[in-house]
Amino acid sequence: MKIPIRKILQSDVLTVEGSVDLSELETLNNDIREIGEVSVKCEASVRDNFIHCQLNISGVMILPCARSLVDVPYPFEIEVVELFSDDPYLNEEEDIEINPIEGEVLDLEPFIKENVLLEIPFRVFADKEELEKNALSAGEGWSVISEEEKTKEIDPRFAKLQSLLNDKKNENQ
Repeated sequence: MKIPIRKILQSDVLTVEGSVDLSELETLNNDIREIGEVSVKCEASVRDNFIHCQLNISGVMILPCARSLVDVPYPFEIEVVELFSDDPYLNEEEDIEINPIEGEVLDLEPFIKENVLLEIPFRVFADKEELEKNALSAGEGWSVISEEEKTKEIDPRFAKLQSLLNDKKNENQ
């Protein structure tokens, strides 16, 4: 999303809406499995010799479940304000982050990507229905068994031990 600086300077508040394709984030080393276009609304204005861009970013990203690794859709909506200045003599020691402007066009896409990456939660969990529908129950050399099946089936390596336990139970009775 690119905005000409001249348009911002000519208006009190410039409102721009659009969508940005963030599928590039899927290739980075993060948990995002899928993310397409996100909706962006930007209100840009000039105050105190700075360009203030109030961004509203919303979309859906697909993340892995922390328990089962099934896909979990995670909707997000981010409200953020970015400050820009073309002053080359900015004080670097200020508490607020002021981004430099290079050229005649303000490119907001890197700032949108950065804020979406910061929005990734530490972990997400799938719904119980989603887990039951998509969870793996068997694989090569393993399978999930219930507690009832576990108690009924005796490992052949421990069959001899089981007979000893049965003998002890019979002696105690």
